[in-house]
Amino acid sequence: MRNAGLGSWPARRAAMSPTRTALIFEERHTTYAELHDRASRLATALRAAGVRPGDRVAYLGPNHPSFAETMFATWMLGAIFVPLNFRLTPPEIEYQLRHSGAVALIHARPVAAPVTIKIDIAGYESRLREPAEFDEPVTLDDVACILYTSGTTGHPKGAVLTHGNLVWNCYNLLVCVDVAGDEVTLLSAPLFHVAALNQCLLPTFLKGGASVIMPGWDVDGCFDAIERHGVTWMFGVSTMFAGLCRSPRWPDADLSSVRCLMTGGAAVPEALIRTYQERGLAFCQGYGMTETAPGATFLEARESRDHVGSAGLPVFFTDVRCVRPDLSPAPPGEPGEVLVRGPNVTPGYWNDPAAIAAAFTDGDWFRSGDLAVVGPDGHYRIVDRTKDMYISGGENVYPAEVEAAIFEHPGVAEAAVVGVPDEKWGEVGRAFVVPAAGATLTPADIPAHLTGRLAKFKIPVYVDVVSDLPRTGSGKVRKGPLRDLPPPNPTRR
Repeated sequence: MRNAGLGSWPARRAAMSPTRTALIFEERHTTYAELHDRASRLATALRAAGVRPGDRVAYLGPNHPSFAETMFATWMLGAIFVPLNFRLTPPEIEYQLRHSGAVALIHARPVAAPVTIKIDIAGYESRLREPAEFDEPVTLDDVACILYTSGTTGHPKGAVLTHGNLVWNCYNLLVCVDVAGDEVTLLSAPLFHVAALNQCLLPTFLKGGASVIMPGWDVDGCFDAIERHGVTWMFGVSTMFAGLCRSPRWPDADLSSVRCLMTGGAAVPEALIRTYQERGLAFCQGYGMTETAPGATFLEARESRDHVGSAGLPVFFTDVRCVRPDLSPAPPGEPGEVLVRGPNVTPGYWNDPAAIAAAFTDGDWFRSGDLAVVGPDGHYRIVDRTKDMYISGGENVYPAEVEAAIFEHPGVAEAAVVGVPDEKWGEVGRAFVVPAAGATLTPADIPAHLTGRLAKFKIPVYVDVVSDLPRTGSGKVRKGPLRDLPPPNPTRR
């Protein structure tokens, strides 16, 4: 095949294991042969509509088999897949469509999309054409997808991942996790996130296992899926795992089929990890980011009990360093910035040369902006972020974007947003707002103003109306003192 990328995977897997189940959604089982057929039919329809190699094809909707079909159909054509966060507001989605230059959108909800080809999932079946054979010349260096991450300048950045980035990430994952051909993987986290997509769906597909797709996160639905389908492996963030063990079903839930639980996105409380270990479950943490496709470090199951709370060691085909500001090695126990280098690391950002220049240092080392402490045994523990980004319920939130939206309120003179601890979501936003001269502001005004402008998870839970903000000698806002203030009263929950 001339297509050396992931667009060839459906044909290869269908040839090897045509009758094995590839996807399970509700009560529908799709075999690898059927998935290849359906993706080929969709690719035929997209090509007939005008999609060409290098074009961007976006997907907007909850977890559904059409996500995988659209993704593989796009790659069959040598085009670039752009999965969108369906939790975003219309203006946020429209920005990403414009920035990526998407020509096609497969969607589950109406949106004023600046694209020429729109296919509603509700009428999806009628658009499928007769299948054709596709063998576009695709190399591992070609772009496979653009995944948008929240931007520190008020706009999200489109992280570019090549076919090679995704393949090497799969290799790293398969070295760290004993993924088997009979794996039954639960996809309960959003597939537009790099973890569910690249740490679960693609490695399971590569091994010929079955992926159980949940439309959205639901505690009871998760327990039902595990028991009904014999789930062996799943990924989740701290909020999801906390919800499971706090459920009244937890003590009697049948989890006998589960071999491994995997988490990332934010540190998980050690007490929560031990709750799962007490049930005899392997609970493995990893560290990474969208730009590393995402795996950078991983804690293997065999070490998970001896290193509770660790994000593990560098993955097999990737180099990781922890450095001081001068790029010298941070000694064991001293926090330093995490740098990553390897074939899984992004070549850069879509149409953003300034962001690319800022992202790399010392040659081809990617700057994570995260601080870690490395122990004498080489294990990484993520302790803070050099950037102001915080993670709420597994979603990255960058304060600059929120501050820019708050500033649009006519009664606001200045705003500063920080992440603060939260038992349910891990972290939530706290906004400090200075009223404009002569204006009257209440804490409730800010969430009301942001609703419809930003996704709900980005809207601060806490709002303080203040007369001034602490500053450095150069006039910059000092956020450290704001984070150290006593816990406030919430404006919403």
